[in-house]
Amino acid sequence: MSSLQRRYEILLPLRFNDGQTVPDDLIAETLLELENRFHCISSETQVIHGIWENEGQTYRDELVRVFVDVADNADNRKFFVRYKSKLKKRFQQLEIRMTTYLVEEI
Repeated sequence: MSSLQRRYEILLPLRFNDGQTVPDDLIAETLLELENRFHCISSETQVIHGIWENEGQTYRDELVRVFVDVADNADNRKFFVRYKSKLKKRFQQLEIRMTTYLVEEI
């Protein structure tokens, strides 16, 4: 039997927008919050490199990917919309890349 869930993927920065290294505690705090809420979380140890622009300024990012598969419902979506704002403040970012899509577990 298969079941549909929704995956939320978050790219967490390893550097603040000013180039300083993000303390490991901030990543750990984020992972623990998601684990406590959803009782599951996955993350990758590889570094993802990104480049993006904002108002003529080019930013180069080093990121880690975190993802959580949860029930596809309005409460979870509201949580992640609010959580994105919290993460932007925590990591002192102009933007946090968060995506979502349906996944089927087989």
